[in-house]
Amino acid sequence: MKASLKIAYWAPRLLAIASILFISIFAFDAFDPRYSVIQQVGNFFLHLIPSIVLLLILLLAWKKELLGGVMFILVGLIFAIPIYLHNYTVNHFSVGQSLLTVLIVCLPFTAVGFLFLVSRKLHRKARRR
Repeated sequence: MKASLKIAYWAPRLLAIASILFISIFAFDAFDPRYSVIQQVGNFFLHLIPSIVLLLILLLAWKKELLGGVMFILVGLIFAIPIYLHNYTVNHFSVGQSLLTVLIVCLPFTAVGFLFLVSRKLHRKARRR
């Protein structure tokens, strides 16, 4: 396998893993001394649900790049709206801060989706040769 095909294969997978790990860090805000240990652990796992869903999408995308790529793009685009609105209205961020938050959280998943589509296209082209 040529180096460019290896990069195209691994780039979306590694970026997805890194992005999912980044999102998972936010689950640690579930630990609050005001709650019991059981409540904290329950809240922690509740906060990990998005990471688990993203991990399932990654597992799907690993074998079915087209479907996974489209799903990652949709995740990045669809969740941009509630993340923006939450940061603008609830956290009282400015428009710029809210947009920056959207870029930091959603753009990696959209990029992963496009990278999966590029990987699929390059591998199909290489198989035809």
